[in-house]
Amino acid sequence: MGSNGVLIATPEKQAIASAFGRAASNYDQHARFQRDVVEKLLERLPASLIGKQILDVGCGTGYLTEKLLRRGAEVVALDLSDKMLDQARLRCGKQANYYLGDAEALPFADDSFDYVVSSLALQWCEDLSVPIRESTRVCKVGGHVLFSTLAEGSLDELKQAWSYVDQYQHVKQFVSEKAIKIALAQSKCDGSQVDLAKMTYWYHSAFELMKDLKGIGATQIGGRSQGLTKKSSLVKLEQVYQQLFQSNLKLPATYQVCLGLIKK
Repeated sequence: MGSNGVLIATPEKQAIASAFGRAASNYDQHARFQRDVVEKLLERLPASLIGKQILDVGCGTGYLTEKLLRRGAEVVALDLSDKMLDQARLRCGKQANYYLGDAEALPFADDSFDYVVSSLALQWCEDLSVPIRESTRVCKVGGHVLFSTLAEGSLDELKQAWSYVDQYQHVKQFVSEKAIKIALAQSKCDGSQVDLAKMTYWYHSAFELMKDLKGIGATQIGGRSQGLTKKSSLVKLEQVYQQLFQSNLKLPATYQVCLGLIKK
């Protein structure tokens, strides 16, 4: 089945789509954290989703889409990257419908889905209230929007280590819990809930962490570093990270994950 939909072709969106497209074929090898967050999102959904229409926003390689299908849902998988959709199609086949599209301008009519779900995609949107408003728009009255996104404090160890190396922004500035709650309030729905989960992963080296981040397409994590990073800078980053954060010969990478729920 071909991909339907259109994109908002801003340079920034094109750059994000290209970065994830380049990572698509090897994404799953580096996506342990992403899979763990999907499991947390699934805990908030019914065990049986038979007959439910669900939109998976930012479906990536289709890991969440596949889980939803196994629970009996009818799933539409949407992503900004056509190459990610190719991987989702390889995983899920014709069981799902696939759309190339933007979380900030969903190509669906109002009140189309029983559930709208999104895992670790909305942090790439400049204004979180926009995709949340779009998600609630296409969600049926009585339905639910569930999402996970990264919050302020994510990858702080990496951010701190880079600050000793140069003055460029290598790590994206993630939104605060307060900003997330404001974005939810702007959805103007009956009820919303926000939970924060701190998740820490351990690496043998900063290089290993950077390899994972590159492997999922999050090169520079949406930061604005200038040009290619010099090898000497990466060597210094490794040294600083080891000095500041090493524990039992391993290095932590901590994420602050926001799990949001909106009842429409």
